[in-house]
Amino acid sequence: MPDLPPLSGSTFFTAWTFDVPAVLVALALGVGYVAAARRQEWAAGRTTAFLTGLATLVLVTCSFLGVYDTTLFWVRATQNTVLLMVTPLLLALGAPVTLLMRTAPPKLANWLRTHGRGRFAQFITFPLCVTVVLIAPFLLIYLTPLYELSLDSAVVGGLVRVALVLAGFLYFYSRVQLDPTPRNGSHLVSVWISFTEVVFDGALGLVLWLGPLLAPAHYDAVHRDWGPDRRTDQIIGAGVLWIGGDVAGLPFVGALFIRWARDDEKRAKRLDKKLDEEAAAGEAPAKGLWWENDPDLAERFRRS
Repeated sequence: MPDLPPLSGSTFFTAWTFDVPAVLVALALGVGYVAAARRQEWAAGRTTAFLTGLATLVLVTCSFLGVYDTTLFWVRATQNTVLLMVTPLLLALGAPVTLLMRTAPPKLANWLRTHGRGRFAQFITFPLCVTVVLIAPFLLIYLTPLYELSLDSAVVGGLVRVALVLAGFLYFYSRVQLDPTPRNGSHLVSVWISFTEVVFDGALGLVLWLGPLLAPAHYDAVHRDWGPDRRTDQIIGAGVLWIGGDVAGLPFVGALFIRWARDDEKRAKRLDKKLDEEAAAGEAPAKGLWWENDPDLAERFRRS
């Protein structure tokens, strides 16, 4: 393992590496997305969100975060947090599934429509399942030998990164719902899942803060004589996973409430339009409470 210079103010900006798999994946996805978007009337904001997500993937693997990710615990924690909470959210805001279905060959598009609403897709996007998908990765990484293995093996480390992005994307894809999803989930459920994730982040942060040092053999082999000591390094990393994960989730919660408000506004407009049409046709006003006449809520709150 090569000796690295101390991580200081200058090396934050000058320490770079070239992660070939990450760069190739980002280039392939970016070129494919832009080429597909140019064939459609596609919102520029979605393209910006998707490309920014790919940029964060390159940033955490090629900047100082990629250089020092096996040297400092807090750096690896920052990298993992971005890959689970930031990169997938930005990719999901790009609505890539919708774009793919619009531009894919007919056979592939039909396959996506068929299997995208199949039993397995409905199971994996069930609220309890996506909650586990969001929470489980960090628990598996930091509470099992997987963490040390991911530090010592570049292949395992790469697979862990892929798993983090996929897990995060499945969650945000199913909860943001810009793309067609197997389930039309409730915004309130998404809020509760977010609060659940906050609780588990806090619990994991406390375990790492007060618990034993992780990967002692690996970090002893680094022979680092600069920066925070091992305990302080892990405490900083625990704070990143705890507080950083919650802060990273704030944009999603904000987007969720905005979408919630917009959906309520659209529902109110549909109901007002229906009432106006009934009044113009001379029909008697519908009886009962307002929500009993709302087509979206009537079935949910139907009286027995």
